[in-house]
Amino acid sequence: MRALLPLLRTNWARRVGVPAATAARLPRGANAGHGPRRAMALYRTEERGQPHSPDYRLYFKNVAGHYISPFHDIPLKVDSKEANGIPTKRARNDDYENLFNMIVEVPRWTNAKMEIATEEPLNPIKQDLKDGKLRYVANIFPHKGYIWNYGALPQTWEDPSRKDKSTDCCGDNDPIDVCEVGSKVLSRGDVIRVKILGILALIDQGETDWKLIAINVNDPEASKFHDIDDVRKYKPGYLEATLNWFRFYKVPEGKPENQFAFNGEFQNKAFALEVIKSTHECWKALLMEKCDGGAINCTNVQICDSPFHCSEEEARSLVESASFSPNKGSNEEDTDQVWHFLGK
Repeated sequence: MRALLPLLRTNWARRVGVPAATAARLPRGANAGHGPRRAMALYRTEERGQPHSPDYRLYFKNVAGHYISPFHDIPLKVDSKEANGIPTKRARNDDYENLFNMIVEVPRWTNAKMEIATEEPLNPIKQDLKDGKLRYVANIFPHKGYIWNYGALPQTWEDPSRKDKSTDCCGDNDPIDVCEVGSKVLSRGDVIRVKILGILALIDQGETDWKLIAINVNDPEASKFHDIDDVRKYKPGYLEATLNWFRFYKVPEGKPENQFAFNGEFQNKAFALEVIKSTHECWKALLMEKCDGGAINCTNVQICDSPFHCSEEEARSLVESASFSPNKGSNEEDTDQVWHFLGK
C-alpha cells in the first residue's frame, strides 16, 4: 500500500486539477477518494439504504478505503502534524491543544434527527426512530430545523452509570454533542476540526446531556473565537437562541420544557475541556471493557488493544451483511412546512 501512495496521490490530483508535482508533496491522507458524500481528506462516507427511511445508513471509511467506526476509530484530538497544515491566519499555535475532530450528523437548517448508531456494528449514522416512525425536529419560530451544524466528538461517552458532580445527574449514554456555530453549512458525515468555546448543561429526562459550543477552524472568522464570550461578542443573540432551542424543541411533541444546570448559563472553554477529558476517560473504560456498556456496540478497527477490535475484513463483512429493504423514503418536505409558534 505504501508503494501505491504516490500513484494514488497523482490520480487524485488529476481528478481535482492539482498539478502532479504538487500532489507528490501532499501528506498522506490528503488524497481521500470520493464516495456519495465527501468528508474531509482523511475520511469518506458511503450511503446504504434509502434516505429518509428506517434502513438508511451512512458508513465511514478511512483514506485506505477500509470501513471504520466514527464513534471509536476517529481520534478525539487532532494530531499536531495535521494541525500544522492549518493556515496560520485561521489557527494560532496556542490553539493546537484545543483542536478536536467533530463528526457532523445534522447540517444546519435541516430537520431529520440523524445520529451515530451507538448500538450497531461500526456505528453508522442513521435517522432516529420513535414508535417506529422517523424523527424530525420541529420548526419553532423563528428557527428552521437545527440552528447549527450539529454532531458529536468521537471517542467520548457520557456514562449513564456515572453521576456528574456538577449536575448531580448521570450521563445520557451517547458521545458528547457539539453545536458548530461557524458560517458554513456543512454536510452529513463531514469530519471537521473544531475549536471548543464553551458548553451548556442540558438536563434531559433526568440525564446530563452536555452541548458543546465550537467553531470550525477553517471558518473565515475562526481566528476571532477563543472562548464563550467571543460568541456573545461576534454573534449576538446566538447563545440565547441556542438556549431557547434546547428548552422548547420537544414541546411540539407534547413534552415539557427541558431544564438546565447552572440556571442555563453557558460555561467557558476551560470548563468544557474538563468535561471532554472526563467523557474521553469514560470512553476508554468502555473500549477496554472496564465498565458495563450495556447495548453500546464497541466494535472497532484501529484500537488494537481493545477486546472489541476486529480486522478490516471482518468490518467489511459486517457492513455487507446489513440488510436493506426496498422501502421508499418519507417526504421530509411535509415536516419542513410545519411551523410552531410558542409563547412565553
